[in-house]
Amino acid sequence: MPADVATVNDSESPDRRRAAWMAAAQAGDRRAYEKLLADSVALIRAAARRHGVAPDGLDDVVQETLISVHRVRHTYDPTRSYDAWLTAIANRRAIDALRSRGRRDSRELHDDFALDHHPDSSDASAAAECEQRTQRLHEAIAELPPGQREAVEQLGLRERSLSEAAALTGRNTGALKVNLHRALKALRERFHGEP
Repeated sequence: MPADVATVNDSESPDRRRAAWMAAAQAGDRRAYEKLLADSVALIRAAARRHGVAPDGLDDVVQETLISVHRVRHTYDPTRSYDAWLTAIANRRAIDALRSRGRRDSRELHDDFALDHHPDSSDASAAAECEQRTQRLHEAIAELPPGQREAVEQLGLRERSLSEAAALTGRNTGALKVNLHRALKALRERFHGEP
């Protein structure tokens, strides 16, 4: 294999040309190494795309692959195919990128609407608005007929079971269910206009 970039024949196959550049780079030829890395980018991108790496992740795979090539360049055997050697490294970096993205996506939730419309916890107006909603709800419950109000207080607000609420109020469970249903319907109509 020629060790000088000038002696690389342009009529050689691209793989043989890159193999010659890598051999020259291993011998210390900086120009050959720069040409090799620049010429390798298209191969790396193609390998990453074959694995399904998203367009916004291609540059990361290229960068990681080139770093790996630099770290392990001494292991390349100039008698073998450079393209196959590089593709094997690019395939591994593409798989690493897909795994990393999969892990990150499984942990992160992205809901642009929620981010745009969710107030900060330190937002005083959000706390005031919440307090006002709570106050309006308590006022609406207070205006319910006594049986419905009692069902909402026992089952909804105090979160008692039907049997506990029946024992405390002296009403049967069926009456409590009916009163709760009617109370919730009345509250929905008041706040949302839904029957």
